[in-house]
Amino acid sequence: MGITTIPDNYKLPGPNVQMDPSQAGTPVSPKWMLLVGHLLTGAAAKPNVAVACGTNNDADAQFGAGSMLARMFKTAFKGVTSVPIICLPIPEPAAGVAATGTITVTNAPSVAGTLALYIAGQKLQVAIVSADTTATVAIKIAAAINATPDLPVTATVTGAVVTLTCKWKGLTGNSVTVLDSYLGTYGGEQLPAGLALTYPTSNLLAGGTGTPDFTNAIAALLDRPFKFVGLGFHDSGSYAVWDQEYGFTDSGRWGPYRQSYGQIFSARRGLYADTFLWGQSNNSALISTMGFEQQSPSPSWEWTAAYTAAAAFSINAYAAQPLQTLPLIGVLPAPADYRWNKAQLNSLAQVGIAIQGTDVYGGSTGQPIILREQTNYQKNSYGQADNAYELVTTLATLDERYTRVRQRLTNVFPRSALANDGTKFGAGKPIVTPLMIKAEMVSEYRDMEADGLVENAALYIANLSVTRSNTEPNTVEISDPPDLVNQLRRLNIKASFRLQFPLSASGT
Repeated sequence: MGITTIPDNYKLPGPNVQMDPSQAGTPVSPKWMLLVGHLLTGAAAKPNVAVACGTNNDADAQFGAGSMLARMFKTAFKGVTSVPIICLPIPEPAAGVAATGTITVTNAPSVAGTLALYIAGQKLQVAIVSADTTATVAIKIAAAINATPDLPVTATVTGAVVTLTCKWKGLTGNSVTVLDSYLGTYGGEQLPAGLALTYPTSNLLAGGTGTPDFTNAIAALLDRPFKFVGLGFHDSGSYAVWDQEYGFTDSGRWGPYRQSYGQIFSARRGLYADTFLWGQSNNSALISTMGFEQQSPSPSWEWTAAYTAAAAFSINAYAAQPLQTLPLIGVLPAPADYRWNKAQLNSLAQVGIAIQGTDVYGGSTGQPIILREQTNYQKNSYGQADNAYELVTTLATLDERYTRVRQRLTNVFPRSALANDGTKFGAGKPIVTPLMIKAEMVSEYRDMEADGLVENAALYIANLSVTRSNTEPNTVEISDPPDLVNQLRRLNIKASFRLQFPLSASGT
């Protein structure tokens, strides 16, 4: 046997061609998005089993119109269509309670007009006439809500009070907003004269309790390439379970045995002080939580979907590119007077909160955009401040790096004997030495440098170590020191202005 595996005792004449794909493949790294949210009881999808979803109608049919997961899909689908979207339907907590809230019509209108009502950021228009009583207006509001199946609530009426109930049980229902006239007068929205409404405290449903059990759902995921997880839950219990699944331990996706990698994206509504305090209680390198103002009309799970879609869109194309200025499509920002200022945003980023703002061309409300894709990571295992994993792009680039390395080495050396450097063996023998492996590592690094993922190849080569194990003769030990490229995030400019250059400075 020489350069092929055809044995010498095969006696039939003629050419015998054996295919060898080891030099043909180009870097391939499947990257899928996984959206995790509640489905409605009785929906078609099987609970805790991930299912591919490709249209809004599919989402409604599988998870129930107005469900948390269907609305997450619709938001994500606005932001990215180049990445497969897989949905993981989670049943509502059996012992949970659905969030509720009321709209009370406290005064009847005196003129006709249009009520611009927003439920979970979705606009409804209710026709009002001057003859409407408070009870009539309440009936019209409830009818408009129940006639819109993709809303996350149902409505009932008692007198002038409309009671809204989330379609599923659990804490997540507490992020459903209720308000009117979001765009204001300049956006053509205002209450008809005389009409007065009151809403739940902070314009949010309340009273939702219960968190999901992810045991069966996570077990069914196996090691499929769910690189971008949109986790619609941000309670500490949910974070802990998913952080363990994606963690660096032996059982985690970033551990040495599974090596399937990926990151988790989430979002959390809150006041500034509360968000700053909450950020300090988290420390995961695998989770990035987008903080947003309490007054945003959009639910936290839809912010999660928008953030995940933006990240997937960019990282799928180029893992090392920063996410700053990418639009968060499908969600509405807080009104201008309630948005966090630069000092607040800077502080939040320092306690592990991903931050967002608005562009200047987004119309009357502004388009939400990513400002910094901070992860929750703040401290090392000794509790000391550390920035090793503080950015989403770091793990995304490492994911790309080691997915490629594994592909390269297994393609080139799929079934090889191992010998020491300097061993004299015939050409074509399936034998590899540490020096040959090092050459492939260097070649792969050069390719990745050309693709803009790593830098400083000369220093990498000088520090790369590939040796045969002293204790296990079938093992090669590789100390791999890649220098990841960084991102342009700031331009610090010193403006040394003059009122006029002196004539002597002109050189004439």
